[in-house]
Amino acid sequence: MLFPLTYFLFFFFLVMGILISISSPSWFGVWIGLELNLMSFIPLISFKMNSYFSEAALKYFLIQAMGSALLISSSFLFISVTFISLSLILFSLLLKMGSAPFHFWFPQVMEGLLWPQVFLLSTVQKMAPLTLTSYLMISETLSKLVIISAILSAMIGALGGLNLMFLRKIIAFSSINHLSWMLIAISMSDTFWLFYFSIYSVILLSITSMFFKLQTFTLSSLIKSDQTSSLFPLIISLNFFSLSGLPPFTGFVPKWMLIQAMLDQSLFLPVFFLLTSALITLYFYLRIMIPFILILSPTMSFNSKFKSLSFLSPSIIIKSSFNFLGLLFPLYSLLL
Repeated sequence: MLFPLTYFLFFFFLVMGILISISSPSWFGVWIGLELNLMSFIPLISFKMNSYFSEAALKYFLIQAMGSALLISSSFLFISVTFISLSLILFSLLLKMGSAPFHFWFPQVMEGLLWPQVFLLSTVQKMAPLTLTSYLMISETLSKLVIISAILSAMIGALGGLNLMFLRKIIAFSSINHLSWMLIAISMSDTFWLFYFSIYSVILLSITSMFFKLQTFTLSSLIKSDQTSSLFPLIISLNFFSLSGLPPFTGFVPKWMLIQAMLDQSLFLPVFFLLTSALITLYFYLRIMIPFILILSPTMSFNSKFKSLSFLSPSIIIKSSFNFLGLLFPLYSLLL
């Protein structure tokens, strides 16, 4: 699918809005950057005249406008009531990034997007709110609020993805779950959340690229995609294993480092909830992989159409190979 030239122009302004927000010395400048980012992302959603795209764009606009209104109004209280103002600003940022308990809009908006927009909403659009949240970690109370939101996001992201057949909603709840790890990392160190965010973005890029190439949006359409080579379930399985943080794939490396850091700081309760949610998310990732692996096995195959692996372009192979970099991390640790 070819995107119009204006698509790249709006993407440039979207990135510009993020840079303005994270580099602004005042909350008014932050608000301007977030509004530029919002107004640039709306055309990227509804670049085609389609009711699903229009509905998703309208929902996204209303929620983000509510978050922006809360942010700019709470910044007015900054001089008189500092703590309440910072708390309201934190809540507005949590609403903008789709963290629990303000997650209600995120799966609904994701359901009406194409896979490139799914990737942007799950990664790029969270960069500014996450960075601004890290700026607010100046008191212990705000850090505890972030940890509480992380625990809620972990459990809601895990339980919400159960028994779903729509891949975009599964990715949405998976994104909420991974956001919990980033919020915990923000409460400890900027380096941790930037590292986790980078690893998660690359893994999600490989998954959304494959689904965009296959033009599949449901679990049943993925099973019926007629890709009967054994490489098809293997590549998708490796990507989802890495996304779930299963060792020794790349997605396990940031979780491993983050768990060690949480144990060093005696954050035992968040570790328990995050690990429990990771096991639940692994379950609904396995629900995606197991059916078509069984159907495409030689003993159970009733599909006689053997098509070439047209979806395995060089770019997808390069993106998927990133999941094997986690194999080098234990070797590197042993050699030290």
